[in-house]
Amino acid sequence: MPLRSRKAPRDAVHHPLFARCYARVSVTAETRMGMGRVRERLLAGLSGRVIEIGAGNGLNFSHYPGTVAEVVAIEPERRLRQLAVEAALRADVPVDVAPGVAEALPVKSEGFDAAVVSLVLCSVRDVPRALGELRRVLRPGGELRFFEHGRGGGRAMAGAQHVLDRTVWPLVSGGCHVARDPVRALREAGFQLGPYRRLLMPQQGPVLPTSYCVLGTAWRPADDA
Repeated sequence: MPLRSRKAPRDAVHHPLFARCYARVSVTAETRMGMGRVRERLLAGLSGRVIEIGAGNGLNFSHYPGTVAEVVAIEPERRLRQLAVEAALRADVPVDVAPGVAEALPVKSEGFDAAVVSLVLCSVRDVPRALGELRRVLRPGGELRFFEHGRGGGRAMAGAQHVLDRTVWPLVSGGCHVARDPVRALREAGFQLGPYRRLLMPQQGPVLPTSYCVLGTAWRPADDA
């Protein structure tokens, strides 16, 4: 499917220092934190044409099952996008990596059977608009797989998360926020929530403000016009 411009500049997101740090830490997390197993569960059973939003350095690509016909992977950050292109060349399924932002996806409406968001809703600038774009590009009845971190823990942890979001955390972590509620955001955007489970990452070790994660499935309603 040809990509198209939706008024997003080619490098709308530019966090070179964070991108380099994330690329190193995320590779280590694949085995030491069990992220590889989470990615396998996230993507198991997908088929058809898939769009992945915020593909990062492409660590999901090796976990897509052979039933996937094509992946269009959108990544706004230049350094991470370069790494994603390299990962796409090693993938077992066709992957097309393109620049773009979640709030203005450069693809046509209703062109995908499934969509994937993986640790990305924490950092998009406008969550409702981004989820509206996902609804637009999914066909009616299309599936959304999500693995996100966000709000969790007791009152003290919630307070710490809100303080971090209002101060240093977005500045040092590429715009990431730790107090967002991805499940609520999906529901408010009109997605039908399927099964989901909450988990801590890392599964063993200290519980951090970034540890509260959710893994699950949602759908664009089949009668969504």
